[in-house]
Amino acid sequence: MTQLSNKTKDSCNWDSIVIGSGLGGLVTASQLASKGAKVLVLEQYKIPGGSGGSFKRKGFTFDVGASMIFGFGDKGYTNLLTRALKDVGQECETIPDPTQLAYHLPNQLEISVDRDYQKFITKLINLFPHEEKGIKHFYETCWDVFNCLDSMPLLSIEDPAYLMKVFFKSPLSCLGLARWLPVNAGDVAMRYIKDPDLLKFIDIECFCWSVMPANLTPMINAGMVFSDRHYGGINYPKGGVGIIAEKLVKGIKNLGGEIRYKSRVKKIIFEKGNAIGVSLENDEEIFSKTVVSNATRWDTFGGQGIKSPLVATENQPTSEKKWENRYIPSPSFLSLHLGVNVDSIPANTHCHHLLLDKWEEMEKEQGVTFVSIPTLLDPTLAPSGSHIVHAFTPSSIDNWDGLSNKEYLAKKKEDGDKLISKLERLFPNLSQNILHKEIGSPRTHKRFLARNKGSYGPIPSMRLPGLLPMPFNTTKINGLYCVGDSCFPGQGLNAVAFSGYACAHKIGTKLGMNKWELPE
Repeated sequence: MTQLSNKTKDSCNWDSIVIGSGLGGLVTASQLASKGAKVLVLEQYKIPGGSGGSFKRKGFTFDVGASMIFGFGDKGYTNLLTRALKDVGQECETIPDPTQLAYHLPNQLEISVDRDYQKFITKLINLFPHEEKGIKHFYETCWDVFNCLDSMPLLSIEDPAYLMKVFFKSPLSCLGLARWLPVNAGDVAMRYIKDPDLLKFIDIECFCWSVMPANLTPMINAGMVFSDRHYGGINYPKGGVGIIAEKLVKGIKNLGGEIRYKSRVKKIIFEKGNAIGVSLENDEEIFSKTVVSNATRWDTFGGQGIKSPLVATENQPTSEKKWENRYIPSPSFLSLHLGVNVDSIPANTHCHHLLLDKWEEMEKEQGVTFVSIPTLLDPTLAPSGSHIVHAFTPSSIDNWDGLSNKEYLAKKKEDGDKLISKLERLFPNLSQNILHKEIGSPRTHKRFLARNKGSYGPIPSMRLPGLLPMPFNTTKINGLYCVGDSCFPGQGLNAVAFSGYACAHKIGTKLGMNKWELPE
């Protein structure tokens, strides 16, 4: 059990303070609350969810980030969002998407990823008939990885007692999973596939959710995504993605927890090298037995130009230097939120699209365009007679910093118009049918999401062995934990939900709150 000094005992009302209400932080807080912990979530903005939130404008409900959501299945162990909500007495009504993504790629390569696995594989084999065996081998290997994950409760792999119980429950799955920890998806793809265009397709399959090519994408992550889209499926939460965060907040409050908005944490408070609380921007100090940072690793410990991290320089562990050397921030995004006339989008259109003109542009500035039209699944997100189109493309903040206000506004308009022109390849005359338009730059993402450089998350600065170098939730500072996409297993709502489960389990062990038996 964590002990506090006499100095802080009287002023400590919390078992855990969670800094940030992104989905990783909210899952941590909700899991702790479900164990009986007293939890306080501190959010610098006025709504929860971070990039998994929603905002409203003129009758439109826009998702901040992507609307392609994993983790809402109804079976197995990988449906982490379903399980997290259920654990705090909540649930989201969801709408199944029959297609994960429609790709529009170079050389007129067009393919949609159907919810039905065999239908998708048959399409891919028809495009690359000479690679039938390779296609089956690669995606069946993804299923092997997924089946290992889906056969066991997904909690902290830092906890030896948990690992022992899981090993006795599913020894073969544990051994199978350990085999794939140091492997990247590109290694597996190249083992079975030789066609360069098909390998590029595997690259874009990884890039669409990891913003990394296959040779930098961990095989465990690829196995999860490439299989769960057919197993649990892509299921959109009715009312918008932000409803997930809102429901988790409601569950936390119902169990005695609290969330405070417009409460920016300035620094983490230390005593004798231990994290014992936080200091807010207004200099209010709040103490707790444990502190969880849902900020990026850079915003927490420094590096990448962060001048005032949450952990002061004198308290920073030397081990964090390894993180700084291994990972860099991925690009942020240029985001375009449109309300458009309903007639501008054909009724049989897929909800999610990815556009790429040239393979060599995949990792370049504004090279790939992602498109979501969530009103095709949930028309209630927009006024009658209209649709939402959310388009976004990777963009580095380096191209936006240092501009005067006039230059900045001009660049937003110019780049926004270019993005609309790309969309008109799918939806001609879209520009004449716009009812509402908002453009968000990397600077917007940085300001509203409080993320270093507005980044989507960390990407390797070099080729790394799968997930092995990815840091877990515990840090070298007693009482301080990290959660979110800077931790194992990385980016994506379901991945940060896993991180939240793992973090709460690790803290639950420390506070003596975990049940002995494994979850059902």
